[in-house]
Amino acid sequence: MNGSASVPAKTIVITGGTDGMGRALARTRLDRGDTVIVVGRDAAKAVPGAEFIAADLSLVSENRRVLERINTRHPVVDALVLCARYFRSQRFVTAEGIEGTFALEYLSRFLLGHGLNEPGVIVNVSGPGVPVGRVHWDDLMLEHGYDGVAAQMQAGRANDLLGVAHAARRATTRTRYVLINPGPVATGFAGQYDAATAAHVAALKRNGRPVQDGITPIAARIDTPPAAPLSAFARFDPISLDHPSFDPGAARRLHDLTRRLLHRLEN
Repeated sequence: MNGSASVPAKTIVITGGTDGMGRALARTRLDRGDTVIVVGRDAAKAVPGAEFIAADLSLVSENRRVLERINTRHPVVDALVLCARYFRSQRFVTAEGIEGTFALEYLSRFLLGHGLNEPGVIVNVSGPGVPVGRVHWDDLMLEHGYDGVAAQMQAGRANDLLGVAHAARRATTRTRYVLINPGPVATGFAGQYDAATAAHVAALKRNGRPVQDGITPIAARIDTPPAAPLSAFARFDPISLDHPSFDPGAARRLHDLTRRLLHRLEN
């Protein structure tokens, strides 16, 4: 169905838009008549009709390039949807010296969220409300005893804090920050898995919701952003922000650490 006067077309940026939920969302929004910009690594997987930007979002330099292109070509963006993820059973360090999961699933989201020209809503698909995982303050790069699941959980908790810090700094702007946990979805689960984790992923694929069902709560927040600067949802159910996962002090601490890390990389 194409956009109409009653449902104005939107401009939407989707990271991780060549697989799983990101790809399904891109297709759905194109059918609706929206302008869709997909950021990913594989042009062969790009959805026809979407503007595709090839980029390795685990690199700070690539995020900067993507931001420059989007801000120049699309000065008004209605929604930024952050879906990019990649699981690694073995620790990987980027060419810039950053642990891969932290780089792709947290640092990229930090850069794009803060660097895009004031999008109407940022939808961070990151798993808020999960009562496991922590930020390893003394070892953010997980140099000691790396575990792929722990890396994913750290990224999730870091994104909780990212939402808090972003909203605190942009409360007077039009941008609304939304953290969404879509629940178990039979999505692509891109990654490099050891045997045990691969078996767990296979079970998730068998038992998870269909991808089209998984993107429904994301689309709802694009079409009707919440009024509050920050909100979190488990699918459609609001998650209370009165929880240690959303601690303002920890959010400021992570924000400052991230700024120092970026300063070291760029100087």
